[in-house]
Amino acid sequence: MENLKVQNFYKFTKNNINILLDIPTSTVHVIDDVTSDVIDCLEQNSAISENQLSKKLNYYTSEEVKSAYNELLGLYQQGHIFNDEKPSELPRPNKDIVKAMCLHVAHDCNMRCKYCFASSGNFGGKSELMDIKTAKKAIDFLVEKSNPRKNCEVDFFGGEPLLNMGMLEELVNYIKEQEVIHDKNIRMTLTTNGLALNEMAQEFLNKNDIATVLSLDGRENVNNNMRKTDKGQETYSTIVENYKAFLQKRKHQNYYLRGTFTKENLDFCEDVKHIVDLGFKEVSMEPVVEERQTSYTITNRDLNKIKDEYWNLTEYYLKKYEEDLPFNFFHFNINLEGGPCSAKRVSGCGAGVEYVAVSPNGDLYPCHQFVGDESFKVGDVYNKEIDSSIADTFFNTTMFSKDACRTCWSRYFCGGGCHANAHQINGNINKPYNLACELQKVRTECSLYIEAIKALKTK
Repeated sequence: MENLKVQNFYKFTKNNINILLDIPTSTVHVIDDVTSDVIDCLEQNSAISENQLSKKLNYYTSEEVKSAYNELLGLYQQGHIFNDEKPSELPRPNKDIVKAMCLHVAHDCNMRCKYCFASSGNFGGKSELMDIKTAKKAIDFLVEKSNPRKNCEVDFFGGEPLLNMGMLEELVNYIKEQEVIHDKNIRMTLTTNGLALNEMAQEFLNKNDIATVLSLDGRENVNNNMRKTDKGQETYSTIVENYKAFLQKRKHQNYYLRGTFTKENLDFCEDVKHIVDLGFKEVSMEPVVEERQTSYTITNRDLNKIKDEYWNLTEYYLKKYEEDLPFNFFHFNINLEGGPCSAKRVSGCGAGVEYVAVSPNGDLYPCHQFVGDESFKVGDVYNKEIDSSIADTFFNTTMFSKDACRTCWSRYFCGGGCHANAHQINGNINKPYNLACELQKVRTECSLYIEAIKALKTK
């Protein structure tokens, strides 16, 4: 029997379905019990003989064991499993090209969310709105730094960006002019809490085909507990009414609804159900990241409950899929055929390299969560120069530079995790936030299981 080197794989079982992942290629296989047990034996002793293997697995016939081994050997020879990892061959981002920008058009907000990482919208500074001169300079910066790339992205962010509507209207016209002049395609997104999403704002977003991220935490009591106006009023009724009217006008396209769960709603599957029942089909529910100890801070003691809740959500997701009433859950979207791209698999997001954030006064930061931290300021849109030392730090921070990532089976699905969360919790962008890592792994398992179920149902 030819020796088969069992390496670089992850295997798990859920509801009697065995799933095998080849880590370097993200190739996934559904395998039977005998194949699963053969892998376990080979992992313990790759030099085991055929007779020894059959004796050890004597609850199967020798033919079943031999057939399973030969199938594994064939998959290995075809490059589908147990591949060598060759990180040096994976492409990296081009650090001379900026392709995406988060434009902080408003450091002000009409909400006071308990968990706000942006200090109620002003990011620890003064409340201010970006002026049109700075905004145009930011777009000029993106156009110049993105060459020769045709497709770029701009996210209008805050605080609450709709508080700066007059400037946004002028800026969008400028962006469209620059697209024509420079042969660019600049995709625009706006993130809003919904309070100022009135008819005028809805018309503006729809007319200009601006993708939207809509904030809602789920059930009325959950949302109102965390998300109140700057006057202390509840927000649920107003924003749900605004969202429904807005999405009806754009035929429920080009958006997703983003919620946050905390220790105070660890049963967040119920919040996703509520959101779907309201008619929203593009959903994300993110865990709060908070280093302070508060009533809503998630800790490692909550991990088992959260993992169980993701599996509850998986069952609900599949139930709606089987009823032909599907919805998209952001963290369950996994492309096993074409993605993610190689650069993202290594580096996660492109913060500080392909992606920058711009404060209202034009200062540049690696991403929106670093805005206001002067130690991470990389330049400004007026001088158009980026601090190469900071940019190089982010460029060289990959999953291969992080001890915790090199042995993590899910590393190619997150690229090393969020730099900002690592810095916020551990003070070091090379030290991932452990709780986020554990949630990434369970979400990946859920996603692989969902794809396995779908594949089995099509056979």
